[in-house]
Amino acid sequence: MVIHKSAVKRAKQNKVRNLRNKLRRTRVKNVIKRVRAAINERSPEAAQTALTAAIPVVHKAAQEGAIHRKTASRKISRLTRHVNALS
Repeated sequence: MVIHKSAVKRAKQNKVRNLRNKLRRTRVKNVIKRVRAAINERSPEAAQTALTAAIPVVHKAAQEGAIHRKTASRKISRLTRHVNALS
């Protein structure tokens, strides 16, 4: 249990940031699922639209520190390769 005033504040901040980052990571997973679903349906237009919507979400999560920037780049790169393979 935390005792110092600064440690109490730090614990509160960590809890809020953990929740915020969890929401951001979940949002990233959901947009990636939408792209993969469109890829599995073999629909190039839907896949391209979903990818266009997913890229800013993934970049934003990396920018805010929810995921690592190289992880974001890797996810976007792999999704883009799969979408381009449909065409």
